[in-house]
Amino acid sequence: MEDGLYKELVVVLALAVGIILLFRRLKMPGVLGFILAGMLAGPHVLGWVEEVERVQELADFGMIFLLFVIGMGFSLKELSSMGLTVFVGGTLQAVLTIAMIAWLCTALGLSWPRSVFMGFLVTLSSTAIVLRVLQERGRLESAAGRAISGILIFQDILVVPMMLVMPMLAGRSGDAGGELLLLAGKVLLLLLLVYIGGRWAVPHLLRHVAKGRNKELFILTVVLLCFAAAWGSAALGLSLALGAFFAGLIISGTDQVHQAADIVQPFHQLFMSFFFVSIGMLVDPALFTSSPALVLGLALLVMLAKTLAGFLAIWLLRYPVRTALQCALALFQVGEFSFVLAASGIAMGLITPHQHQLFLAVSIITMAATPMVMARSRRIAGGTFNRLLPRTGKLQDALLNAGSPPEEALHQQYKDHLVIIGFGTAGQQVAWAAQSMKVRCVVIEEDPELAELAVQRGMFTLQGDAAQGTLLHKAQVATARVVAVTLPESRQARRVVAQVEAATKARIIARARHAVDESGLHAHGADEVISEDLEGALKLVEHVLRRYRTPQAGILEISSHLRAVHGAEAPLAAIR
Repeated sequence: MEDGLYKELVVVLALAVGIILLFRRLKMPGVLGFILAGMLAGPHVLGWVEEVERVQELADFGMIFLLFVIGMGFSLKELSSMGLTVFVGGTLQAVLTIAMIAWLCTALGLSWPRSVFMGFLVTLSSTAIVLRVLQERGRLESAAGRAISGILIFQDILVVPMMLVMPMLAGRSGDAGGELLLLAGKVLLLLLLVYIGGRWAVPHLLRHVAKGRNKELFILTVVLLCFAAAWGSAALGLSLALGAFFAGLIISGTDQVHQAADIVQPFHQLFMSFFFVSIGMLVDPALFTSSPALVLGLALLVMLAKTLAGFLAIWLLRYPVRTALQCALALFQVGEFSFVLAASGIAMGLITPHQHQLFLAVSIITMAATPMVMARSRRIAGGTFNRLLPRTGKLQDALLNAGSPPEEALHQQYKDHLVIIGFGTAGQQVAWAAQSMKVRCVVIEEDPELAELAVQRGMFTLQGDAAQGTLLHKAQVATARVVAVTLPESRQARRVVAQVEAATKARIIARARHAVDESGLHAHGADEVISEDLEGALKLVEHVLRRYRTPQAGILEISSHLRAVHGAEAPLAAIR
C-alpha cells in the first residue's frame, strides 16, 4: 500500500469521525455521515482522495462482510414465527413497488429490462437506518415494528435472487431458457455445498477449532470460510457477495455462530464505512444544484410509490390502517443493498453513469428524510385519517380497526373483567396469570398474528388501535375492574392511557420500559406504573445484598429508600 493511500485513508476517516459526531448531535443516521464524508473528500468537491479505485476495493470487502453478517443472522425459526408478515407482506411490497417503478420508468422511455432493474433498486429499504430508529424509539416490539422488521428481513433475502436475475436482465445470453437452466444448476450446486457444509463439514471444523481455545485460529478460520465461499461463488460465475451470504448461512446453524458474529462485526463495521464513503465519492454534488427540481421530483415519486406499496402490503395482511401507514412511512427510503446492486448494474450496462448519479442523489434524499418522517409517523397516520374520515361510524371503524370478533361476541356483557391492551410477552404473561385465577380477559392488540394467538387462548379479542374510542367501548372498559396497558412504546402507551382514563373508573396499571417514562404515564391517568429498568435494578440490588447476608428488613428499607429517591426524580445513576 502506497503512502498516498495511507494519507487519504487518514483524511477520510478523520473527516467521517467529525461528521458523524455532528450527525449524532443532530440525531441523523451515521450512514449519511459516511456518504457526506465521501462526497467532500472525493474528486467532485475537495479532491483529497485520488486513489478512489483503491478505496472502492476496500468497499468490496464491506459488501462481502455485510452479506456474511446477514447470512449468520438468518434464522429459520425466527422467520417461521413471523411467516405471514415476512413472506406474504414482503412479497406484496416487492411486487407492488417493482410494478409501479417499472411502469413509471417505461413511461419515461426506459427499456423494459432497465425499468425492472430500477424497480429492484427502489424496492429495497435501509435496514441499518430503519432498525436503528425503531430501536432508539423503543418501537421494535410494537405491531408496526414487528411488521417493518419482517419486511426488512424479506428484503435482505430478496437481494440474493435479484443478483441471480440481473445477468438475464442485462441480456448476457441469447438463449434465455438455457441461461435459466444453467443458473438453476449453479444455484442447486451452491445449495448442495451449503447443505453438506452446514450439516457436517463446517460444524465439525468450528467445533474442533473452538476446542483449542485459540482466538487467533478461530478468527482466521471464520474469515477463511467467508472469503473461500465468496471466491467459490465467483468461480461459478455468481457474485462474491452471494457466496459470502451462503457462508454466513452455513455458520448460522452451528453452536459457534454467536462467537463468529462477535468476531466479524468489527470487520463488518470498518469495511462498511469504506463502502458508504466510496458511494459518497461517486456522487457529484453539482447535480443537486444544477437539477434540483428533477432530483427532488424523483425523490418524491420514489417516496410516494414506496409508501403506497408498503401501505397496501401491510393493510392487506389485516393490519389496521394507522399501523399500515406507519409501516409504509418507515419503508419509503432506498436502502444500502441498492447501492450494491447499482454498482453491479453499471458493470452489466443496466444503468448509465448519469442515471446512477440521479439514483444516488435520490437515495440520499430519501435516507436523510427517514428519521424525521419516522419520528412523526404516528401523528401523520392519525391526522391523515382523522381528516379524511368521519369521527364516528362504521366506515371509520372498519378501516381503522381490523379483524372484528363475531357479532354475538360483541353483545356479551362483561363486568369486573380484565382488559389487556397489548399482547406481547408482557401481555401474554398477565393473561396467563389471570386465566389461571379464572379472571375473564378481553384483549386489544394491533398485530394480527398476536391477536390470533389471543383468540386461540380463548380470550375475547379486538384487533386495532386501542386509542380508538370504539374499541374501548367494545371492550367494555367502563365495567372493567382493571385495565393493563402493556404496550412497549411510551408515546403510544400515554395516548392509550389517556383514552382509557376518560372512559372508565377502573384501575389502570401500565408498563414502562424506562423509569423516565413513569411520570408521563401517571400524568395521563395511570394509577400504577411498573418500570422495567427500575424493577430490574431493585431486583439486582436485592440479590446483591443477600450475598452479603443483609437482613430482609434491611433490604426492604433500602428498596423503599430507592423508590422514594426515584419518586423525587433523582437521576437514574442514583439507583444504580
